[in-house]
Amino acid sequence: MEGSGDKVGGRVLRSRDRVLATAFDLLSENGVGGFSVDEVVRRSGVAKTTVYRHWPTREALVLDACSQITAEQEVPDTGSIEGDVTALMANLAHLLSTARWSSVVPSIVDIAERDPEFAEIHGRIQRGHAAALRAVIERAVSRGQLPTEIKPSTLISALVGPLYYRRWYSREPNDDQFVRTIVGNVLGSRPATRAAST
Repeated sequence: MEGSGDKVGGRVLRSRDRVLATAFDLLSENGVGGFSVDEVVRRSGVAKTTVYRHWPTREALVLDACSQITAEQEVPDTGSIEGDVTALMANLAHLLSTARWSSVVPSIVDIAERDPEFAEIHGRIQRGHAAALRAVIERAVSRGQLPTEIKPSTLISALVGPLYYRRWYSREPNDDQFVRTIVGNVLGSRPATRAAST
């Protein structure tokens, strides 16, 4: 039989989850600048005293909500570096146009220029974006599909940079044709590879 402590603990967790979900919704709609604890309280139905018990400041709640952003992708294995990179880039392009966190990131970038805690969150998001690409690039090097002198960070910047530019600057679509063009331009201009080992 569930004890009273379990019930209280479960209720606390549900309240925290509801507050964080509401906070993230508000960030998605209005960015960090339009975020207020009062609006989180109104929407979530959780008492302000409860909110402030867990998050003593507005900034603490914003940071916790932003820290829920995840951008990890599974590492594909199509057998070729072009196939792997194209699959990851297509998925990232889709996430940039559909995931709610993509509308929050510009606010994080802005604050990260002045706040080290937000800078860490922003860095973690970017590392999440890059992790699977880094894995397939390093695997391609080990298979002889890319030269050993390739710098993964340089390749990743050349690949994802155009997607970010279209999402947050030019507002053009990151469609499949654009993804294929990026992959072709970046990987087509790489140094000649050594023969793959058999």
